[in-house]
Amino acid sequence: MSTLSRLEKEKAAQSDSQTSVIESNPTYHNGGDGHNHGLHRQLKNRHVAMISIGGVIGTGLFLGTANSLANGGPVGLLLGYITVGSVCWATMISLGEMIAYLPLPGGHITLARRFVDNAFSFTMGWNYWYNWTLTLPTELSAAAVLINYWDKNTKLDYAWISICLVVVVGINVCGAGVYGEAEFIFASIKVLTITGLIILGIVLDLGGIMSFEVALAGIHLGSGGPDHDRLGFRYWKNPGPFVQYNDIPGNTGKFLGWWAVITQAAFAFIGAEIVAIAAGETKNPRRNLPKAIKRVYFRILLFYVGGTAVIGLLVPSNNPGLHLSSKTAAGSPFVIAIQKAGIKGLPSLINACLLTAAWSAASSDLYTSSRSLHGLALSGNAPRIFLRTTRRGLPYVSIIFCASFSLLAFMGVSSGAGTVFGWFSNMTAIAGLMTWFGINVTYIRFYKGMKAQGYDRSKLPFVAPLQPFAAWYGTIATFVFGLFSGFSVFLKGKWDTATFVTNYLPFILFPILYIGAKFWYRQPYVEAPDMDFVTNIAEIEADERDEPPPKNKAEAFWAWMM
Repeated sequence: MSTLSRLEKEKAAQSDSQTSVIESNPTYHNGGDGHNHGLHRQLKNRHVAMISIGGVIGTGLFLGTANSLANGGPVGLLLGYITVGSVCWATMISLGEMIAYLPLPGGHITLARRFVDNAFSFTMGWNYWYNWTLTLPTELSAAAVLINYWDKNTKLDYAWISICLVVVVGINVCGAGVYGEAEFIFASIKVLTITGLIILGIVLDLGGIMSFEVALAGIHLGSGGPDHDRLGFRYWKNPGPFVQYNDIPGNTGKFLGWWAVITQAAFAFIGAEIVAIAAGETKNPRRNLPKAIKRVYFRILLFYVGGTAVIGLLVPSNNPGLHLSSKTAAGSPFVIAIQKAGIKGLPSLINACLLTAAWSAASSDLYTSSRSLHGLALSGNAPRIFLRTTRRGLPYVSIIFCASFSLLAFMGVSSGAGTVFGWFSNMTAIAGLMTWFGINVTYIRFYKGMKAQGYDRSKLPFVAPLQPFAAWYGTIATFVFGLFSGFSVFLKGKWDTATFVTNYLPFILFPILYIGAKFWYRQPYVEAPDMDFVTNIAEIEADERDEPPPKNKAEAFWAWMM
């Protein structure tokens, strides 16, 4: 039988025992723990849409592009982001096909267990948890960097980090519904900010004038581009389109400058896959998740390719403010560009918007790490205590445990928030690349299983194009990026222990975890004919609800956009 009609018959045969399936399956039930009541589907379509947008707009774009521009130049920056963006797209369409069909708690961690083996699920889960647990102090350090724009006294970073942490934990302990609303607001600010910055950047580059006032706080923002200077592609000519990395002459130096952008660009893109972790708490996942996935390429082109192109036009790669290790930051290239244009007041407003982006990212980090830990417990790869939830579906034990690692952000007070931001961004970028590697490997197995069991992929809720070639591209590219991420330490006279450790520890940890788990579980790979495409389908379809029709044109436009 070559279509999903086979699956429909199998589901029909299971319908009479649906209740017992739900009660016996830890993914949808409390696992027999009287203190646990399972996750609840509280995230609406607009929440999922903004979570998917917010996942690809954060401090990596607003702040981390500073070092990338200094290392790669405007063209190296743009090409680096295009390269990593293509890998992100390949990974997301692979993930989207699987998660739209099986929107289970734990996302790709749970799927890895079904389509590869339990050891791979263990590795994916703990790598992902480690990734987002370390990203939380990264974003808190970034928030301190941004606040240093106004207050140069870095000794107060203790206070700023503490305030940001209280807000982040507060949002998460209120549950997925409150997190979704907060992320909707934060992501809306980020979208408006980056869109406005791109438009403003184009105007400034063309030498245009923008005279306007912002009623908020009565701030007069003055005239944009007061000297009417048309920048054009000036900085592509001088100091040049590429940076000769480490003063290495010729094409080798230009290539290494571009390659130096890759790791930071990966940090900027990591997070697009959060929609998979949110799948277990998403309403109508088979409708809402494919819509979010399909629009990923548009967001990559608009926000990242558009944003980095504008940055390269407005700020020269040799601007001293681009080096975040200086402990303070006028550091965002966008803020530097506005200061250079002589627009009064606007840099502070933009910096405040960027601060909300750091808050948003930190909130998402805690949400994702806690759900990852909960997913690990569901798969039997973490202590069962992390299965505990409140009656409202809040995994409070996981949240408390993950939030405790945020204290690592206080390292920034002694070493400099900008320096610590660089350390953590390297580590989380590589861990994130290994997550993408695992997602693509899982999809290759998923694709093989579907083919072996005679399923027609065209009947799935979302069908990824260019498969399985896109997944193979994502697998190979992420491995190569990780392998050569710390190349700079091997250059003559450039050895740096911190750089080596932060780049290669997460890369080496992935195979160590897998080999160790393989010996521990002693389970074979899941063969393609034995892969489970049926369990939980009845429950997933039972959770589906018809979306109410739009009441007016505004709601119709919003539904289309989301």
